[in-house]
Amino acid sequence: MSPINQRRLKVFLANRRGYWSLWLFGILFFLSLFAELIANDKPLIVSFSGHLHFPALRHMVGMPGIPETEFGGEFATEAEYRDEFVAELIREKGWMLWPPIRYSYRTINYELPSAAPSFPTLENWFGTDDQGRDVVARLIYGFRISVLFGLVLTFFSSIIGIIAGAVQGYYGGKTDLFFQRFMEIWSGMPQLYLLIILASFVEPNFWWLLLIMLLFSWMALVGVVRAEFLRGRNLEYVRAARALGMNNRQVMFRHILPNALVATMTFLPFILSGSITTLTALDFLGFGLPPGSPSLGELLAQGKANLHAPWLGITAFTVLALQLSLLVFIGEGVRDAFDPRHNR
Repeated sequence: MSPINQRRLKVFLANRRGYWSLWLFGILFFLSLFAELIANDKPLIVSFSGHLHFPALRHMVGMPGIPETEFGGEFATEAEYRDEFVAELIREKGWMLWPPIRYSYRTINYELPSAAPSFPTLENWFGTDDQGRDVVARLIYGFRISVLFGLVLTFFSSIIGIIAGAVQGYYGGKTDLFFQRFMEIWSGMPQLYLLIILASFVEPNFWWLLLIMLLFSWMALVGVVRAEFLRGRNLEYVRAARALGMNNRQVMFRHILPNALVATMTFLPFILSGSITTLTALDFLGFGLPPGSPSLGELLAQGKANLHAPWLGITAFTVLALQLSLLVFIGEGVRDAFDPRHNR
C-alpha cells in the first residue's frame, strides 16, 4: 500500500463514526445475505430415521423441496413443515431444528390473536402486515434486496458515468458540447411517468427495474469525472505521455483516471443511499418491485394505509432511517479520507 493510501486509511479509521458505521452496516448486510437461514418457514435441519435433511439450505440454493412422502406422508408435494400432521410424523422418528424466526417473507400466519395487521407478540416480534405476514422476516429480506439493488445500480451507473465523463472531458470541443446538450435533454425527461407507462406493458421485476433506473442514474458522476479530465488533460505528465507515443485510451485510463477516481470515490456512498431511497419511493408508490416482494417501501405504504397499526410505519421508517444514516456516516468518513487537507 502506497504512503498516501496509508494516510487515507489512517484518516478514515480516525473518524470513529464512519468506521463503526461501516462495521455495523457490513454486519447487517452480511447477516441479511443469509436471510433464509434466519427467517424461514422451513427448518434448518431435519433428522428422520437416521438421515439428515437441510430444507432451508435447499431452498436457499434453489434446489427442489423434500416431498411429504419422504417422511411417511400421503402426498408427493413439498412437505409443509409447519403443518401439525407433518411435524408429528417427523417427531415420531426424529427431530427438527428451526431458524430463530419461523416465517419467510411470504409466509402467512393463520393463527393470529386478532385480525391482520396483528399487534406484536412473542410469535411475531414486530407484528404482522395486513396480509398476516411476519414484519421482521419482511424487514430482513427487504433490507437485503434494497442494498443489493443499490449496489448493483451504483456499480453499473458508475462505470457508465465514468466512461461518459472521461470521453466528454478528455476530448472536449464538439464532443463535450454534444454530451452536454444530450444530458440536458435526457435529464429533463419525466422518469416517473416513463416508468408508469412502461409498467403498463411489462410486469416490473428486479432486473427490469434496474435497467430503467440505470437509464437515468448514470449521469450522477459525469460532471465530477468531466471536470477532472478537463483539468488533467493539460498537465505536464499527460503531455509527456502523449509525446512518448501513448494513445488516447492509455493516457485516459492510466494517467488521468486514477486522479479522477479520488473525487469519484467520495460520491459512491451517497449515490448508493440515493439508489436505495429511489427504490423505496417507487415501491411506496406501487411502481417498484412486483407485488408481494419484500420491500421497505411497500411496508411504509402499509403503515400509511393502516394507521391503526402504527408498528408497521414506525418499524419500516426506523430500519430505513438506520440504513441511510449509516451510509451517510460512511460517506463522510470516505470524503474526509480523500480530502487532500487531511493527507499532508
